[in-house]
Amino acid sequence: MMSSDPLATFTQPVRDWFTRAFAQPTPAQSQAWPAIARGEHVLLSAPTGSGKTLAAFLWGLDRLVAEPVPEDGRRMRLVYVSPLKALSYDIERNLRAPLKAIGGDISVAIRTGDTPQRERQAMLRNPPDVLITTPESLYLMLTSRARELFEGVEWAIVDEIHAVAQTKRGAHLALTLERLERQAGRPVQRIGLSATQRPLDEVGRFLAGTGRECTIVDAGIRKPLDVRIEVPVEDMREPDVQSDVKAATEAPYGDSASRRSIWPAIYPELLELVRQHRSTIVFVNNRRGAERLAMRLNELAAEQEAAARGEATNGAGPPEHPAIEIARAHHGSLAREERLVVEELLKSGRLPCLVATSSLELGIDMGAVDLVLQVESPKSVTRGLQRIGRAGHGVGEVSKGRIFPKFRADLLEATVVVKRMRDGEIESTVVPRNPLDVLAQQIVAMAVAEDGDLSVPELHDLVRRAHPFSDLSRELLDNVLDMLDGRYPSEQFAELRPRIVWDRVADSIRPRRGALQLAVTNAGTIPDRGLYGVHLPDGRRVGELDEEMVYEARPGQTFLLGASTWRIEEITRDRVIVTPAPGAPGAVPFWRGDGVGRPMELGRAIGEFSRWAVDREPAELAESHDLDERAAKNLVQFLREQREATRVVPSDRTVVVERFRDEIGDWRLCVLSPFGGRVHAAWGLALSARIRDDAGLEADAIWSDDGIVVHLPDADEPPPADLVLVDPDELEDLVVRELSSSALFGARFRENAARALLLPRAYPGKRTPLWQQRLKAQSLLEVAKSYGQFPIVLETYRECLRDVLDLPALQSLLRQLHRREISLVEAETQRASPFASSLLFDYVATYMYEGDTPNAERRAAALSLDRDLLRELLGQEELRELIDPDALAEVEADLQRTSERTRVANADGLHDVLRAVGDLTVAEAQERSLEAVSAKRMLEQLRGERRAVEMRIGGEDRFIAAEDAGLYRDALGAVPPGGLPDTFLEPVEDPLRRLVRRYAYTSGPFTTAEVAERYRVDPSAVLRELERAGELVRGELRPDGVEREWCDPEVLRRLRRASLATYRKEVEPADQRALARLLPAWQGVDVAPPQGAGEDRLREALVPLQGVALT
Repeated sequence: MMSSDPLATFTQPVRDWFTRAFAQPTPAQSQAWPAIARGEHVLLSAPTGSGKTLAAFLWGLDRLVAEPVPEDGRRMRLVYVSPLKALSYDIERNLRAPLKAIGGDISVAIRTGDTPQRERQAMLRNPPDVLITTPESLYLMLTSRARELFEGVEWAIVDEIHAVAQTKRGAHLALTLERLERQAGRPVQRIGLSATQRPLDEVGRFLAGTGRECTIVDAGIRKPLDVRIEVPVEDMREPDVQSDVKAATEAPYGDSASRRSIWPAIYPELLELVRQHRSTIVFVNNRRGAERLAMRLNELAAEQEAAARGEATNGAGPPEHPAIEIARAHHGSLAREERLVVEELLKSGRLPCLVATSSLELGIDMGAVDLVLQVESPKSVTRGLQRIGRAGHGVGEVSKGRIFPKFRADLLEATVVVKRMRDGEIESTVVPRNPLDVLAQQIVAMAVAEDGDLSVPELHDLVRRAHPFSDLSRELLDNVLDMLDGRYPSEQFAELRPRIVWDRVADSIRPRRGALQLAVTNAGTIPDRGLYGVHLPDGRRVGELDEEMVYEARPGQTFLLGASTWRIEEITRDRVIVTPAPGAPGAVPFWRGDGVGRPMELGRAIGEFSRWAVDREPAELAESHDLDERAAKNLVQFLREQREATRVVPSDRTVVVERFRDEIGDWRLCVLSPFGGRVHAAWGLALSARIRDDAGLEADAIWSDDGIVVHLPDADEPPPADLVLVDPDELEDLVVRELSSSALFGARFRENAARALLLPRAYPGKRTPLWQQRLKAQSLLEVAKSYGQFPIVLETYRECLRDVLDLPALQSLLRQLHRREISLVEAETQRASPFASSLLFDYVATYMYEGDTPNAERRAAALSLDRDLLRELLGQEELRELIDPDALAEVEADLQRTSERTRVANADGLHDVLRAVGDLTVAEAQERSLEAVSAKRMLEQLRGERRAVEMRIGGEDRFIAAEDAGLYRDALGAVPPGGLPDTFLEPVEDPLRRLVRRYAYTSGPFTTAEVAERYRVDPSAVLRELERAGELVRGELRPDGVEREWCDPEVLRRLRRASLATYRKEVEPADQRALARLLPAWQGVDVAPPQGAGEDRLREALVPLQGVALT
């Protein structure tokens, strides 16, 4: 019979320490320890400050003390994984007390991206008992020789699992956990720690993986909350602006300049609350807001202190050197060292306040924080609970929070969020299904980590054990392997080169050369935003800045980072060198980022509340929904004004379509609904497509959490309301069609291609400018879209339609509208209603990713560029005289892979050449190989591995890549040898066109006769078709030519650049005497003009000098 004492299974030293340190186990600990002791996979769900971290660790620590180190030296037995690096350091610090008290020689090590190289090497020599790491670092260790350290692992603790389960980072971690178990060679017990989530069964499946049972320990008792929504003005439409002009005109973020600012009224309230408490965290929803708010709190504190001493500021703002520092900013763009400094200042009581983004949202122990202030709605119930839970972090303590909405629609959302926080109605967790970009990265890493070839069936089984990939079909896996094996032509985009070798007969994979560096330098799923590092002259990192801000900055300028002022000394290719500039005024930086979308569940709740609250009295709302008196009055006034303008309020049962004319007389169509940005984004795309189809108008729809705005040109008749009633059965087709040309699709494709290792970083640790990433992604997308099964195109559609947009919810909503279960109400107004006015202020991030819009999708206009390339470049057909023969020879050698720098040294390289250039004889293959190696021997190796085959082409025996067997068969009638996989023999669409196209972009200018001689076919029709499509140009191109040639447009551009570079080298500098003779004549001062001096003569002399700096 099991003991009722939760500590009964622990050794005596552990029991003694625990009873000395704590009065009794928490409910989370009492419920979790028996299941953990039985060796079960356990998901422990409990609120912040419930002792769940110790619940997860203590059993493993007890076993490490009780059981000696295995004789085989497999010392590392417990791995703790945290999604936050800062949390890793927190955990290590918190483990010191129990480890010291219970005795035993237990070592702990941390491995994150910040771990110095010497510590990493020391870890390999002396493995720790306990490893504390992050998902990305665990992946890197399993991909390197450090993977041998994991062969003795028995327990894996995943903290804050709710923070990753719904993301691609979580899917990446799920595969890494399966790789960990494979490396350990035994079942590894998994213990997951989560804040309150729903449904817990889904999170449990994510933790344990497919086919494994997971014990759910739900200790999710609701923490006592002291939450209130406060509005510091009587009327949010006309907020009191009796503060200084600067505060009134500089809203920290998100507010439009055309509205009166509420910030001057919020600042003093925040400062007063900070001073009334010991330790405060203020949460905002973006980094720029954190920087500006921290600055303003410090300025206001300095003003008040100066006023208390009787000093006058004479309207000049705060003193140059504030006497006290009330607040500092804390966000992800600060360097880790800077974040640690401000965290310690808060914990030690030397800093009263931190202004933070989500960087402090998760379970970092911030000491005795007794108040959390949230500026603006937290946007979701889960986030609200996480943030308010930072106050009263200890067991049984009350979490105290105050929320300050910025405008009336924000007040409405915040009211519903707080109510659902009290009721524990959190949003559902949805795990992404089969993200193919994540899978591609992990497959390359797994191939690298294998000692030999990796069986594909074994790989498939391993991948399917990870819950996000539990239903991954073999067809989808093969599709990803095709991409990684280089099946898709890479000539038009160099980064499509193979990453692995897939032996389809043996059904196994192995890595290509360079795969290890690729896998470790491009690890993880967090998008590369092209940020600039900010460093001191000695190299110490301060933080990072957005690329766009740096482009606008100049040396000598000052800016804020971490509420400290820095002066820019130098801007290099990938970093900004700064020095401290205390007391100097500084610009507030900005960062681009993704907005936080409202979940559908919260949207329905807002709609239900709006419908109920419009008839309530302010006093009733204040009592039932944690509102202060002014908040309740503003909320009721907001809802009733909307009802007066449009007869009803938008709700869960009513969608309002409002029409009005804007300032220039055009129509604005506003769809007012509470259902959130994921629904509205999909609806807006479908609406744009429908308007284009029905009326032939380009009407971009702009959406937010509160609805959609469509701008339509002036017309006598207003746009009908039923325009928004898209057929639910046609919805997916409309959205898919519209997505491909959207900025959203371009941005997601870029990020997915980078994750899949198709857009690798140029150098490890070096910054890749975002504009370069966008251009490369656009080029890749142009190539990829011609292949219907290209995995990253499929993944981008999947992500957009399922993870970003909520298509099923919109389909359900549209069906309810068609069945009239939800009402559609028309309203034509003279000016925007209150809800519409709020919606119109949400334009800020609309074109955040306009640079990602695929240039291939800008209708057919871009094609005219290539058709007229000759005239654009040189006016007429004069290239024969201007193309340098040496430059032509050099470019052709590179294209044909015969130059010194392109010749290959191994079979993998020769396989790449066959895929790029096409058919080669043995002699031609030798021309493309180093002299020291035998091309014939390498070709035989490739033939033995079924990666190359020999066929009769153009009247002689030539080798081709095995993947091209179907292409040559269908284009030329060549007969493939037997024994090839069926996938290499599938029918090829437009085979001769593809063959000629490849010939073109691997050759210099060529004639029709040269292609005919190479392949014994007449290519004339195909060449003319390619010219009409803008894929070839024709002209007198070769310096030694006698007839017009064909050329690929990009090859022609390359020839022009190379020729210009050659000619520039031939330009010799003139001597000083020649310059002395030229300048007076050029400036018109060498001889006296016959008409003498005058204004006209002065003007003539000044014209050539326009723009010259006067220094």
